[in-house]
Amino acid sequence: MIENRRGLTIFSHTMLILGIIVILFPLYVAFVAATLDNEAVFQTPMTLIPGTHLLENMGYIWTHGVGANSAPFGLMLLNSFVMAMVITIGKITVSMLSAFAIVWFRFPLRNLFFWMIFITLMLPVEVRIFPTVEVIANLKMLDSYTGLTLPLMASATATFLFRQFFMTLPDELMEAARIDGASPMRFFRDIVLPLSKTNLAALFVITFIYGWNQYLWPLLIISDVNLGTAVAGIKGMMSSGEGSTQWNQVMAAMLLTLIPPVIIVLAMQRAFVRGLVDSEK
Repeated sequence: MIENRRGLTIFSHTMLILGIIVILFPLYVAFVAATLDNEAVFQTPMTLIPGTHLLENMGYIWTHGVGANSAPFGLMLLNSFVMAMVITIGKITVSMLSAFAIVWFRFPLRNLFFWMIFITLMLPVEVRIFPTVEVIANLKMLDSYTGLTLPLMASATATFLFRQFFMTLPDELMEAARIDGASPMRFFRDIVLPLSKTNLAALFVITFIYGWNQYLWPLLIISDVNLGTAVAGIKGMMSSGEGSTQWNQVMAAMLLTLIPPVIIVLAMQRAFVRGLVDSEK
């Protein structure tokens, strides 16, 4: 039991407050910049008092984007949402079925197949990404939702987490299902899937944010501005010409990009925390 000391309590709360300030202050500066016009953003020092142009800036980039060749930012957000949802559903489905097959089916070299999947975690993204781009190009999947999402559906981490959870389930469940005449997929649907709800919720949140925050992959795969994603699109809004970037609109775009992940986390917070706690048991 941790002894309750006043000094330790004050220190821990002080560090917590400092951590919150370090994390939230840049977001506050971005929020203030999004409420100003572009001239006010370049004032030195920039004011930290919010202005009155937030809705104007957000409305403009939602329908027009920023820059001559930019797609409407609302379309970029839609592309990001579609990409994140397809990656999330695909990754969970593939990983869950892979782990189910490895744990519940007795076939030769099943552990070897698992470790072959797991060893891909040791390969940096930089090692895998260019061969993957070449494969996607050869399959004529550039500038498509398929090329944007399909290569990101495989996940050694998710397969490993589901495998560890499935191994905690007693073998008697499978034997009882066999005696009752249930097929493996019915056993998976009626027993394994309901027991995995909290793990699914935790992985859904993590995977959605992973898909939403993709930057390098869309940048390499997509050249059509109408298929661009929000995170990669923000980089395209930054002009190389000094002083020509509309930073107030860029910051407004950044705030819009934060909204969907925040909604997902808040909506699934309890299930997310429960899933992480259950995975530690």
